[in-house]
Amino acid sequence: MVFELPALPYDRQALEPHISARTLDYYYGRHHRAHVARLNALVAGTELAGRSLEEIITTARGELFDQAAEVWNHTFFWHCLSPQGGGEPAGALAQAIAARFGSFEEFKEAFGAAAAHFGSGWTWLVRTTEGGVELLNTRNADTPIAHGQTPLLAVDVWEHAYYLDYQNARPAYLEAIWALVNWEFVAQNFEA
Repeated sequence: MVFELPALPYDRQALEPHISARTLDYYYGRHHRAHVARLNALVAGTELAGRSLEEIITTARGELFDQAAEVWNHTFFWHCLSPQGGGEPAGALAQAIAARFGSFEEFKEAFGAAAAHFGSGWTWLVRTTEGGVELLNTRNADTPIAHGQTPLLAVDVWEHAYYLDYQNARPAYLEAIWALVNWEFVAQNFEA
């Protein structure tokens, strides 16, 4: 199996003004594409050739893990966003968020505080084994699926995700993300 750069679920201009086409050209068009190319080079001719991305993530270490996880993380992240996103979750997901955080506003505050961690990585909303939700930070390329967890929502907090649009103002980027969150996708992950 040769991995391919998956298509974005929207046009590169679709997330403006929150995430510019220029950022997506670099972030998706160059950065994500480079992870896919490097992953293909690393698995070629190995016992992992022909395995799924998830299988590679759960068995690989080092650079191979990093490349596979970043391909998976970025692909998941693109689906967490939508030009028709924003607002608040509904149904069972909204109830789980309220049960864990008290309210949607308190959830947003907790998410922002978690995503302000020092360094690069990802901030996730994950489903707990009890059917609730929890926040999780992963460093660098780490991903919840490597630890048997179910990701619901991801936000990339590496600088390449926001630097062209927000420079070093990660809080401004995080605030803009709320206008794009694809709650339908997050709810599907929660209910799956």
